[in-house]
Amino acid sequence: MHFEQTYTTYRPLLHSIAYRMLGSLSEAEDLVQDVFADYSLLESGNIQNEKAYLVRMVTNRALNVSQSARKRKEVYVGEWLPEPVMGSAELDPAELYIEHESVSYALLVMLEKLSAIERAVFILRESLQYDYAEIAACLQLKEANCRKIFSRAKEKLHSERNSLPVNTAKAEPLVTAFMSATASGNFDQLLTLLTEEAILVSDGGGKVRAAIFAIISKARVLAFLEGVIKRNFLGDGHQYAEINGQAGIIIRLDGKIHSVLSFQLDESEQKIERIFVVLNPDKLTYVKLD
Repeated sequence: MHFEQTYTTYRPLLHSIAYRMLGSLSEAEDLVQDVFADYSLLESGNIQNEKAYLVRMVTNRALNVSQSARKRKEVYVGEWLPEPVMGSAELDPAELYIEHESVSYALLVMLEKLSAIERAVFILRESLQYDYAEIAACLQLKEANCRKIFSRAKEKLHSERNSLPVNTAKAEPLVTAFMSATASGNFDQLLTLLTEEAILVSDGGGKVRAAIFAIISKARVLAFLEGVIKRNFLGDGHQYAEINGQAGIIIRLDGKIHSVLSFQLDESEQKIERIFVVLNPDKLTYVKLD
């Protein structure tokens, strides 16, 4: 396969792996470009499985980058959230073996609970359906170790994943109701939309005003929303959009993107249990207004 064809064929897959590993589209793009730049210098005729080789390259480089990224997050101002992306992060349908909810924004946030190696194993196994032999070869580990790492990752995510993100069709009515109630100031309606353990996380990155810590419990989330709405939290308009494959909201202010809201829902209660608000302008570069 010629290099140009290799690039076109595998770039979406590599980009999706890097993005899920790092939670940053800009870092994912840089990493993938570096991988292809180095790959172009290799004697590709000696590589029997281009896809496996490239996945190995991007995964291992993402592991290295994630180590330094974790250190940056430790000194980040306030809560750190992944960069949101409209659609489903350049996922090639031929490479996406599971439903959109498995790569949702909520899951990206959950993955922050994992170590870099746990995240890599989880993504390759859960999101891309790689078998343990493929994962072991990619990460240069034993299959038994990969099984243990995956099991440990699942255990860490277990409490969060009791309430999996639901698909867009189920989420959209709740998201619509939330925005309607927020815009009208109907806090009685908002009460009915949130779980008792609702949490709101906002990320301003020190660039714009945002809550430094997560807002925990329905009462505190409502009080916070009531306060920020008075300070033009809703900007001068909004639009619904698919954010990381799930229903979300883009808030506009002065014709520009002010913030992006994503949600995690409790499917059993059909209520909102997590609200993610990205305000850091550096993280909104890849979100576009209609």
